[in-house]
Amino acid sequence: MEIIAQQQTLLYVLAYGFGLYMTWGIGANGVASSMGTSVGSGAITVRQAVVLAAIMEFCGAYLAGGEVADTISKDIIDGRLFEPVPHLLVFGMLGALLAAGIWLMIASMRGWPVATTHTIVGAVCGVAIAALGVDAVQWATMGEIVASWFISPVLGGMVALLLTMSIRKLIFNTENPVSRARQWGPVYAFLVGWIVSLITISKGLAHVNIHIGSLAGQMLAVAIGVVVAAAARLMMNRVKLDAHSDRILQHASVEHLFIPQMVFTGAAMAFAHGSNEVANGIGPMAAVIQTIASGEVSASSPITPFILFVGSLGMVAGLTTYGYKVMATLGHRITELTPTRAYCATVAAASVTVAASGLGLPVSTTHIAVGAVMGVGIARGIGALDLRVVGGIIVSWFITVPVGALLGALIFHLLKAAFS
Repeated sequence: MEIIAQQQTLLYVLAYGFGLYMTWGIGANGVASSMGTSVGSGAITVRQAVVLAAIMEFCGAYLAGGEVADTISKDIIDGRLFEPVPHLLVFGMLGALLAAGIWLMIASMRGWPVATTHTIVGAVCGVAIAALGVDAVQWATMGEIVASWFISPVLGGMVALLLTMSIRKLIFNTENPVSRARQWGPVYAFLVGWIVSLITISKGLAHVNIHIGSLAGQMLAVAIGVVVAAAARLMMNRVKLDAHSDRILQHASVEHLFIPQMVFTGAAMAFAHGSNEVANGIGPMAAVIQTIASGEVSASSPITPFILFVGSLGMVAGLTTYGYKVMATLGHRITELTPTRAYCATVAAASVTVAASGLGLPVSTTHIAVGAVMGVGIARGIGALDLRVVGGIIVSWFITVPVGALLGALIFHLLKAAFS
């Protein structure tokens, strides 16, 4: 307590600085999850992807990011063990933020799509063990989180596979693919509009003091989905395409019709990524700020609008500087993407991610996105996947947790020694 009181200003600066650095890494590394498929399919350019992602990532992080943040800061470690020594919690969370930021910076510069959730969870566990031993970690919660890491890519892959097969059956494998695309395209647009608006209404708006009842929220989400579907139909009808050309040209025309869908699904995935991943930076930051302010370890750390703003700003800064590097890895190297395939991958990833955000489950958006892209590739056969690239990505997932833990423990000891 005495250390916190004496160094309060410096600790505040470090909390916001390390939190901003960590969320910078989230934006730099995680933007591939939302925009890699859009760029890889040729639907939009890298510059367009960065601008669109910046807007949607900020909105998702600020409006719908608070639910997951609570899990990261409160449930991974047993805060009661830190009550006699609150300064150790401060040093630990600062160490976790800096460690995660360093690893994400290295990975982003190398173009590695690592999981930001893995990084911060590993760092938090590392500092907790370094500070108080293995009993400081809530291993039951860790077990649930680890299980979600394996379930997430499977769910993303399954949803993407089903969507790909449905488009193939309902549109491509018909006598008139262009006409069927005009017919079914708005239905796929409705799915995206409904999913994203539902999570915003039910979970996100409460953090800016806007409360809508459950039934009213459901009805509003459906209404927004209908509006999105109507907009998609209008855009498709305005595109002049020949529905009586040969099948090769018709298939190319269908891909052209799905470009507007691809732009919207990319934006939806950016929103989903922002809502889920911002927690990895602002959760530990909120725990530090709350402990500094009160001088004691609290049962929960409030996620204020300003903290959400800082985290959102950091993510936008990261994606505009180094986001393109990881984007190239996910968008081009796993499998060949077209607008329809990329649409299926991003809708699947967005669906799983926003559902996890609403449940307060800190899944890895990277895992979901990679699983979804793999699901799209598997729909064309295992040979459509570059297994060497997939294997390399999986290896990077496995080393991220121990690297985060080791860096976190090291930085914790350095901070402890410096302030002592």
